[in-house]
Amino acid sequence: MAHSTHRTILISGASIAGPSLAYWLDRHGFEVTVVEKASAIRGGGYPIDIRGTARDVADRMGLLPQLRKAHVDTRKISYVDTDGHLIGSLRPEAITGGAEGLDLEVPRGDLADALYAPVRDRVEFVFHDSIATLDDRGDRVEVTFDSGAHRTFDLVIGADGLHSNTRRLVFGPEDRFHRYLGHTFAGFTLPNDFGLAHEAVAWNAPGRAAVLYAHEPDDRVHGFLVFRQDEPPFDAFRNPGAQRELVASRFPERTWHIPHLVAAMRTADDLFFDIVSQIHMPTWAHGRVALVGDAAHATSFVSGQGSSVALVGAYILAGELATHADHAAAFAAYERTMRPFAEQNQALATSGAAITIPGTREALDARNAALLNPAELTGAEFREAYTGLVLPDYSHAG
Repeated sequence: MAHSTHRTILISGASIAGPSLAYWLDRHGFEVTVVEKASAIRGGGYPIDIRGTARDVADRMGLLPQLRKAHVDTRKISYVDTDGHLIGSLRPEAITGGAEGLDLEVPRGDLADALYAPVRDRVEFVFHDSIATLDDRGDRVEVTFDSGAHRTFDLVIGADGLHSNTRRLVFGPEDRFHRYLGHTFAGFTLPNDFGLAHEAVAWNAPGRAAVLYAHEPDDRVHGFLVFRQDEPPFDAFRNPGAQRELVASRFPERTWHIPHLVAAMRTADDLFFDIVSQIHMPTWAHGRVALVGDAAHATSFVSGQGSSVALVGAYILAGELATHADHAAAFAAYERTMRPFAEQNQALATSGAAITIPGTREALDARNAALLNPAELTGAEFREAYTGLVLPDYSHAG
């Protein structure tokens, strides 16, 4: 067993993977510090799914009662054609392969709060700061923070997302590991002038999708505009005006609610613009530094599994560190256990894009035909992926 009470660990990132990892490390007796560049745990955001193995992790954390209360219960997804005419509606489980009444769909902010609450008084959180430099000395890691503070830790774990600062500092530039999946998207909220509740409605043209998603009978809904883009629009990342113009240019239609969505996107104060991408790395650890969650293996939002895989990875990493006194052995065991599950869920992005954003007229017609025969949609590939790992028992470790 690891001599866990004598090991200090710095976690970079307090979104989903970070607080989850902090919880399990604290349970195993480690001394944990979490640094987060934001000023507080970030709330808001669209709902995310917790399925299969990730639900088992939430259960072992004692979070299921709280998460059930936050469950938003999306009851149907409807698809309309380019003219806005209804093609068909179905339960989300028909696509995801989920288990009705068992899977959870929770607003991202509610999940973040649920993960933070059990550790907020047990783990040191340093907000509004970030790692500036890392110096792995072989027997310890010397860390300098943006604030100017200097500290020493036994291990450092990057849980800081798709655009991980920790990964950049230790493993190199993001472009070495970044895999662009060919789509760009904008997400934002807008007034719910559509009478939507507990449902999503998706409009499609080849290579494009416009989605309205209302998880509650609220006065706001989530809007998404997604489109095929052969090359990542890196120039637009530095120019919010260019982002809005690019998105608007790809949705010139005057049908359905497209003009309403474009107008709302142009003025939204919560616009989130990004590309659909994944992270693929040959290894998730180097020396005394390792990565977890999207920093190691982002699955992309079209897989629907990013947060679930992050929860599982945090559980596995903490358990292996508690089981092995040698960090290198722990990191190797974590990767052996976790990598097949992560890669299986990354592969879902292809299936998710085929359903959400069919790339050609032929693919769109095939998707629409399948909607007319929902009994043929089993979601078996999704179900196999998100239940593809049986959690090890680390209850006696540490």
